[in-house]
Amino acid sequence: MPEPLLDARSRPLHYLRISVTDRCNFRCRYCMPREVFGHDHKFLPRRELLTFEEIERLARVFASLGVHKIRITGGEPLLRREVEHLVALLPAVPGIDELAMTTNGALLAAKAAGLAAAGLHRITVSLDSLDDAAFRTLSDTETHVAEVLAGIDAASAAGLPVKINAVVKRGINENGIVALARHFKDGGHVLRFVEYMDVGHSNGWRLDDVVPAGEILAAIDAELPIEAVAGDGGVACRYRYRDGSGEIGIIASVTQPFCGTCSRARLSADGVLYTCLFATTGHSLRDLLRNGSSDADIEAAVRSIWAGRADHYSEIRSASTVNLPKVEMSYIGG
Repeated sequence: MPEPLLDARSRPLHYLRISVTDRCNFRCRYCMPREVFGHDHKFLPRRELLTFEEIERLARVFASLGVHKIRITGGEPLLRREVEHLVALLPAVPGIDELAMTTNGALLAAKAAGLAAAGLHRITVSLDSLDDAAFRTLSDTETHVAEVLAGIDAASAAGLPVKINAVVKRGINENGIVALARHFKDGGHVLRFVEYMDVGHSNGWRLDDVVPAGEILAAIDAELPIEAVAGDGGVACRYRYRDGSGEIGIIASVTQPFCGTCSRARLSADGVLYTCLFATTGHSLRDLLRNGSSDADIEAAVRSIWAGRADHYSEIRSASTVNLPKVEMSYIGG
């Protein structure tokens, strides 16, 4: 194992999230609201995107620094042509023992078998409600819930472990929390509820729109009794059903920040490295890749960036930080 690379708050670098596109077929209101991004938003030209070979090269550099988990994100990663080729490349990188992907699930039914065959280890699907009206209000899409559920079933049939993430926003889908829990309770999938966060600068976030973890848990426990279980170092607090039928998770970045254990870096589709989901600036690694820099040069740059990292936005969130010009979630994949 490489010597741990620690940041200014003694946090190691273990996990790299790689966006492969800034494009998406949804316009989720907490990520890429249509009223802000518009109908003619200028997405990144293809020449500005990292090639799969460039991504693989960076993955090898990050693995040499201690990264052992990679997640492919977007935008919507299944919109990237031949993304299965990238999936086949990354598990072969020495040191990478987990390759995951996050998707909205709309294209997953047709893609799941190919992703599993290429070597994907697990997949996370975003699904905020089982109610079509609430789902389509949040995601601003013509896709139906049934299509996402079909994608989840296809992934499971292909042998991929599935997690489901549901962002909860006050006044839109909090009444569907228990329905989601009940639906996935006996299916072998882990459902995780996510507090609505102030990612980016376009989603109009207000604290009043957040449904806190305590309220989510209380709603579920009242009908489907649960109890806490020990965590595994991930971002979700884990709870199991008392009847032994499965578990849920809560990602409570707003009310229970976990900055102190964050070991994640994020790479945008055009090769900019961000050290926090709420970052205001990043560092271009694509420039290094394309100007003839050696792997040692790139490694030195990443070392310097991570060593200087002191991010802890969720611990200092306030009225004055909410309006900072933070990088958009659609650009770095959450």
